[in-house]
Amino acid sequence: MDEELAEELRAAIGDFVRRVRLHDHMPRGQAAVLGHLDRTGPLSIADLARREGVRHQTMTRTVHLLHDRALVALSPDEQDRRRQVVTVTESGRRALDGERRHRASGIARAIRDDLDDDEREIVRRIPEILGKLRP
Repeated sequence: MDEELAEELRAAIGDFVRRVRLHDHMPRGQAAVLGHLDRTGPLSIADLARREGVRHQTMTRTVHLLHDRALVALSPDEQDRRRQVVTVTESGRRALDGERRHRASGIARAIRDDLDDDEREIVRRIPEILGKLRP
């Protein structure tokens, strides 16, 4: 029973995330990099690649695309000058905030338009409940 419920929950959350991402303005990998930098502060390209589970070359390409748009800044690592440290810029924060607002607004619209009062009350409790789950 618990494993069946867990699988249904995993599938439902995955489907929900995919539906939300359909309306993103920014590619997922780029938004993920900006999100990591916004939450943790500056990171090396190698650290970003590890966090995203991608190859260093793939992350280098993503970082350079963000750098070309002035959404991140690159600087040499103080400990190892061969490494690059990536920092989110103010433009990058604004772009990330816009993407987050866009996602939240789409979800809010769906909650308002597609759910009844009882369902909205259940949804209101979901973040707290999910916060208690520690797989």
